[in-house]
Amino acid sequence: MTTANLLLIPIAYAIGSLSGAITLGKVIYGMDIRDYGSKNPGANNVQRIFGWPLALFVFTFDILKGVAAVSLVKTTNIEPDTNLYVAAQIILGLASVAGHIFPVFFRFRGGKGVATLTGVLWAIHPGAVFICFSIFLVSFAITRYISLSAILGITSFPFFINLLFGEIAQVKMTMTLRIFSIIVAIIIWLTHLSNIKRIINGSEEKFKLKKTVPVRKHLPQNYR
Repeated sequence: MTTANLLLIPIAYAIGSLSGAITLGKVIYGMDIRDYGSKNPGANNVQRIFGWPLALFVFTFDILKGVAAVSLVKTTNIEPDTNLYVAAQIILGLASVAGHIFPVFFRFRGGKGVATLTGVLWAIHPGAVFICFSIFLVSFAITRYISLSAILGITSFPFFINLLFGEIAQVKMTMTLRIFSIIVAIIIWLTHLSNIKRIINGSEEKFKLKKTVPVRKHLPQNYR
């Protein structure tokens, strides 16, 4: 990769560091979402505290961050459908996920990377992601746990990449892609350790359609 191509890595990281949850929470409500609920600046916690409209925006925005970061590879002179092209996609995608988890614009306190990672995987291999999302939906319908369903859905990615798709996949299977699929599963487990502990001890909150607590109760006294 050329020097110009390498400069895309910090750009991808900067894209990942953008946070709709933190920014809009402060602009609209004068609140830092990281101080409320589960303290995670992700769509699930945003839904609990601020409601559905903002949560849907945050979820979509975070997915698009991953897609945008991976799409930066199209600005390079790397030939598509080659091992180097796939490797570049992976590097840029991981940079955006790192930015989401450790955002430079927000003192390195970010989210767990589920939506951004989903966007990255979608940009690299949409076929496998479609099946993984189906697993998420089935798990969610049974358990009502967003966290557990996300873990199961993304953890299944290595399985479908390595065992089901193989050479019939749209992207030529490479060792880099296989290793990446395992890294993806590791990332999702590491960022959800606290959720796993709460699921085990029975304190993890299940999904509720309505806001758990009205936003107004969370507002600083001088903002009401």
